[in-house]
Amino acid sequence: MRYRLSLLDKSPIPAGASAAEALQNTLALAQRAEQLGYHRFWVAEHHGSPGLASVAPEVLSAFLLARTSRIRVGSGGVMLQHYAPYKVAETFSLLATLAPGRVDLGIGKAPGGLPFSTRALRGDAQDFAARFAELEGFLTHSLPQDHPHAAAQLTPIPPEAPQKIVLGASADSAALAARHGWQFCYAGHLNGDDAKLRDSLARYRDDSGQAPLLALHVLADASRAEAERRAASLRTYKVHLPTGQSFNLGTRDAAEEYARQAGATTWRIEEVRPSLLAGNPDDIHAALDALQREHGIAEFILDTPSTAFAERAAMLDLLAPARQPVAA
Repeated sequence: MRYRLSLLDKSPIPAGASAAEALQNTLALAQRAEQLGYHRFWVAEHHGSPGLASVAPEVLSAFLLARTSRIRVGSGGVMLQHYAPYKVAETFSLLATLAPGRVDLGIGKAPGGLPFSTRALRGDAQDFAARFAELEGFLTHSLPQDHPHAAAQLTPIPPEAPQKIVLGASADSAALAARHGWQFCYAGHLNGDDAKLRDSLARYRDDSGQAPLLALHVLADASRAEAERRAASLRTYKVHLPTGQSFNLGTRDAAEEYARQAGATTWRIEEVRPSLLAGNPDDIHAALDALQREHGIAEFILDTPSTAFAERAAMLDLLAPARQPVAA
């Protein structure tokens, strides 16, 4: 293969299961991913979502790092607008000191939850650009002397800094990553708009001279027909608010609740089929090959809409890098 394969997991809680079981499933997947040759294992951040157990990627990352030995582990991603940049820098510096060369700090600017939960995280005090600049200053020990927090010392200093990745779905996010020397991962699993994907990836390549990463929803099955059957039943619900903002939710009830918590009195919900790759392993790898050739992708981060542990584990085995031929 001309690219690496990595994984994103949200610790979904299947019907009848507990959050504790969901988190143990995530651990089992990370350990299996390491055995099968995947490059990274990222965990997501979702707040106030009863069906998802991963609310604190930094805590879950520490748990996974302690129980694996080689695979890179990190956040996909930390929702920076909710937190003091110093605390994020401090936490990931500590993780990188505990597991040198294996820690990823992926950050994003999506809310990561419904409005009541995100407001409880005090995410409205500072905009994303200001938080990003402050985080970068702490991580590189380069805050301007006149910055109000310039005297704060970041410790510990890890033997190898965490890899820094901006997760985004716009050319602006790509340009931000390139400008500061961060890696860029286009969130194709959240926004499958072909024009945005193309423009964002081109912007990052042009501005940085580096190859981008691409996150995708993937549904793989040994049977193409079965994968396509499961994919045909999937839906996401985009709630459109009077402010012009729109958000994707997993159910219609969640979309309506988002609008209510946002204070909207009117809204529109659009039912859409999610953007994803579906098929047998040959189909999936053919699609990844085509995307790699078109956009110069260095690495794909695979996310699956499946909540069942057995289906997620089967996908790992079916698409395993260790079982694919290496390009000459």
